[in-house]
Amino acid sequence: MKQNTIQSFIYSIMLMTFFNTNSSAQQGSVTLSQDANFEQLLNEKRKINSSLIANNRYKIQIFNGDNASSKKQLLDFKREFRQYESTIVFSTPIYKVWVGSFKSRIEAERNLEILKKKYPKAFLIKPN
Repeated sequence: MKQNTIQSFIYSIMLMTFFNTNSSAQQGSVTLSQDANFEQLLNEKRKINSSLIANNRYKIQIFNGDNASSKKQLLDFKREFRQYESTIVFSTPIYKVWVGSFKSRIEAERNLEILKKKYPKAFLIKPN
């Protein structure tokens, strides 16, 4: 019995060695083609996002949640309050709807009171 186990082990090793030497991995190459304007567009987007967050202006956050709900809130807001600039900002894992760009806190608080009638959970922020 011990002889059979040793023989089957040796045959297994020989068989694995044979298949291992005869097998080969797939060889391939990947070619990536990208529109020349893509990098330029990406850089512009980065500039816009950094300027939205890095400036010293007050903003009002009217909503936070998932992407689809944020887009809906933004569209509803833009229909009703055209005089405010507004945007969606992603901060892992949620999306935030920010509106306005106010130089002073007093100006921001006045507008916050107006917006709280429609968006009771709105609050004032000063992004850094």
